[in-house]
Amino acid sequence: MFERHIHALLLDELQHNPAVALLGPRQVGKTTLALEAARFRPSVYLDLESERDRAKLAQPELYLAGHLDKLVILDEVHRTPELFPVLRGVIDQARRQKQRSGLYLLLGSASLDLLKQSGESLAGRIAYLELGPLLLSETGTEQQDKLWLRGGFPESMLAPSDARSLRWRQNFIRAYLERDIPLFAPRIAADTLRRFWTMLAHAQGSLLNVAQLARNLGVDAKTAHAYLDLLCALLLVRRLPPWHSNAGKRLVKSSKVYVRDSGVVHALLDIENIDGLLSHMVVGASWEGFVIENLLAHAAPNAQGFFYRTSAGAEIDLLLHWPDGTLWAIEIKRSLAPKLERGFHIACEDLKPLRKLVIYPGHEAIPLAADITALPLAAACAALARMA
Repeated sequence: MFERHIHALLLDELQHNPAVALLGPRQVGKTTLALEAARFRPSVYLDLESERDRAKLAQPELYLAGHLDKLVILDEVHRTPELFPVLRGVIDQARRQKQRSGLYLLLGSASLDLLKQSGESLAGRIAYLELGPLLLSETGTEQQDKLWLRGGFPESMLAPSDARSLRWRQNFIRAYLERDIPLFAPRIAADTLRRFWTMLAHAQGSLLNVAQLARNLGVDAKTAHAYLDLLCALLLVRRLPPWHSNAGKRLVKSSKVYVRDSGVVHALLDIENIDGLLSHMVVGASWEGFVIENLLAHAAPNAQGFFYRTSAGAEIDLLLHWPDGTLWAIEIKRSLAPKLERGFHIACEDLKPLRKLVIYPGHEAIPLAADITALPLAAACAALARMA
C-alpha cells in the first residue's frame, strides 16, 4: 500500500552484505517490506513465532546450508538467539563458495537482544536498518493531519474511522504490554509499565527527569531507568541527546524524551480525533515529536540529531550535525504565522549553523529573515533526503 522510504536502501544493503537486520516495532510493516524486497529473487520466509517454521530449523546448519542459493528471511529472529552462531558459520561457508551477499534478511521487533547477539556473532557480516512508522513522504502531504493524529502504523493509518484507529492503537499498546514486554523483561508488571508509558506521553518533548518519574510511579530511580531503557530498546521511545560541544556555555545536560509515534501518544492520552488533539495541552509537544521523527528518518544515516539549550535560555529544538561538521538549526512551530523567540537567535550566534529552518504546518516556504526560512514539513524532509 505504501512505498517505504528505505526500500531502495534495503535492496542496496542486500547487494553488498551477507546479512541485513531490519529492526522496528511490531506491526510497522517489516514483513511486508521484506517480502517486497524478495519479490524478484529466489527466497524462503520463516516466521520464528510459528512452531511449524521453528521445526524446520531443528537442525539449522543443514537447513540453512541447503538454501544458500536463496535469500532466507527470518522473522522475529530475536526469539531464537541460538541461531546467530550458526548463521556466522554458514555465512563463512558461503563466502568460501564466492557467495558474499544477499543471504539473510533478519527481522526483529526489538533492538536489545538482536543487536547484542548479532554484534557478538556477525561482526563484519551484517548491516542494520531501522524501519519506523510511516513518514509523511510515504503517505502524501494531503494526509499530514491524519498521519499526525493516527500515527504511522499502517493498520492505524488505514482504519476506516478515527474511532477504529484509536481502538487499534489501544489494542496494540495492550498487546505490547501483555505479550512482548514479558518476553524481554518478565519481571516488569504490565500495569506499572503502562502508567510509566502514559507519564512519558504527558511529558512529551520535555527534559527527562527520571527521579520525578520514579517518585510519581512509586519506584526507585534505578527501576525507572530500566523501564525507560526497555521502551527505548523496543524502539517505542526516543531520548534526544543535548548538544555538548560548546565551551564557555552552561548547557543543559539532560536528554529530551519523546514517545516516537504520535498516534501512540494520542492513544495513551485517549485523544480520538483532530478536534480533541487541537484542544489538548500536548498539541505542541505532539507536533514537535511528529516533526522530529520525520526529519531524523530522512536525515539518517548521515546526520545525528541533538537539541541545544543553555541555562540562559538559548534554545534550538533540533540540531542536525552532519559528517563534515556543519550544523542545521531547526525550530518547530505549530503556528501558521511562526515567530522566533530571542533564544533561537542567541543559540544560532553561539553555534553558527550553516542553515536555519523553521518547520510549520503551512504549505509554502516563507522567508522570515535573510538567512531563516519557514518550510512545510514535506519540503524539509525532501531537503534532508537530498543531503543524506
